[in-house]
Amino acid sequence: MCLSDTPHRGDAPLVRTPSGRVRGQWVTAPASSPSAGQHPQTPAELAVFRGIPYAEPPVGPLRFAPPVPRSPWEGVLDATDFGPTPLRGDAGMTLIPERSVPGDDTLSVNVWTPSLDPASRVPVVVWIHGGGFISGSPVSPWYDGSAFARDGVVLVTLSYRLGFTGFGWIEGTTPNRGVLDWICALEWVHRHIAAFGGDPDRVTIAGQSAGGSAVLTLLGAPGAAGLFSAAYAMSAAIADPSAEAARARAQRLARLAGVAPDLAGFSEVPEARLLQLQPKATSPAPPHLLHELHGLLRDGLMIGPVADGSIVPGDAATGAACGTSSAVPLVLGTADQELAGLFSGGGLLDRAPRRALLRALGATGEGARRWLADPSAATDSGTAAMLGRYATDAIFRSWVPRIAAARSAEAAAGPTWSYRFSWHADAPPYAGHCIDVPFVFDRLDAPGVNRVAGEHPPQALADAVHGGLVRLAETGDPGWTADEGAGPSRIFDTPVDERRDAYSSARALLGAVAPLVARRP
Repeated sequence: MCLSDTPHRGDAPLVRTPSGRVRGQWVTAPASSPSAGQHPQTPAELAVFRGIPYAEPPVGPLRFAPPVPRSPWEGVLDATDFGPTPLRGDAGMTLIPERSVPGDDTLSVNVWTPSLDPASRVPVVVWIHGGGFISGSPVSPWYDGSAFARDGVVLVTLSYRLGFTGFGWIEGTTPNRGVLDWICALEWVHRHIAAFGGDPDRVTIAGQSAGGSAVLTLLGAPGAAGLFSAAYAMSAAIADPSAEAARARAQRLARLAGVAPDLAGFSEVPEARLLQLQPKATSPAPPHLLHELHGLLRDGLMIGPVADGSIVPGDAATGAACGTSSAVPLVLGTADQELAGLFSGGGLLDRAPRRALLRALGATGEGARRWLADPSAATDSGTAAMLGRYATDAIFRSWVPRIAAARSAEAAAGPTWSYRFSWHADAPPYAGHCIDVPFVFDRLDAPGVNRVAGEHPPQALADAVHGGLVRLAETGDPGWTADEGAGPSRIFDTPVDERRDAYSSARALLGAVAPLVARRP
């Protein structure tokens, strides 16, 4: 971060916040498509502020500690460049192009706003990126918030500690440090966003994959109560390790590092070494690949928020239905083929009985029978495609009817809307993981979008997907019929439609694998 007492250059946007003055930059507002129409609040220019720290750098004694809100600064903070990221090094070819920025001051927010008038009080969307809780970064052209600001919404993206640093169970310190990072960032929004023209009483949290799971986790987190008024969870990749499993992984990682499995021991391990060893403790691998993949399908990701009974009282479904923020409106859904291509066809796989393969992946006999009998699970494209569809249902899609039904059964829970993103390009890849992100950000022209959505993705569909989140932020209603526990769901395809029981194959799995229930530490 660069601090200066010199006057701001030219007419760059300058904001006085409770923590100090911040200088950003003006950017031209992107044009609206003819099908979307012009938003009544569309400005000619938008103000962008990048890399504003919300917490002290998580280094030294703060490395494995709860976040400490950032102290006020003197002078003017130059917020024209993204801040350092918890993501380290070159992530290689990923579905969403997210880059790392070196440095220690990794806990920051980025803001796109249509107005710097505190009296504007426009709605706010806070975006939490995905990456399986071990990777990802807010520094991506797909997460550019210009379209939201064009449409009268302040868009905030945030960074948070990843992997074992953020979510590992370490004896002698606070668990769920990454969750506390999200809460600390939301507290920053509550205190600061009015200075950027936003309304602290109309904050929608949104995210995709691990970010979608973060949204569901925050619904049940007592520390987040009152910090947001609506929630939008896309393709939530749930992490639901028990405290016992989290301890076991920490002990495994400590053995690999040659240290004690406590705060003193892990504090001795350099960051680079921890990142090198982490995959060995948090990823399915031989010789227990099938067993650990079974666990992934049953319990979710191997690292992430842990139900510790305090910061995260229980599992995601319970939090979404009965948590401290369960009364807020919730939208959730998935793409149709999140894990298409996970399994390779041919050989023994294609000759093995399908029901036996599903049993090996954790389904009960009755669950496998019900799932295979559902018409939407049927496939003529081979066993590998069938297993990819089963994994999609088990890891992603089954959460939608489960949470919608749980919330509909609770009188105190808020309204719930569900959707399916069903559109796919004419050639592979189809409607897989991450395909809907450039649509919700209305960034179809961003680098790399063609790798998931082909060369000519439909702008009218982006208008519909993006418009739903904008409407939720503005009014608390995304614009389609609420889910009563079995639908109807909005079908994002061409044309956009609604359908009852759109998650029938996923619903067939409910109760077909070991249930995810609230766990105690």
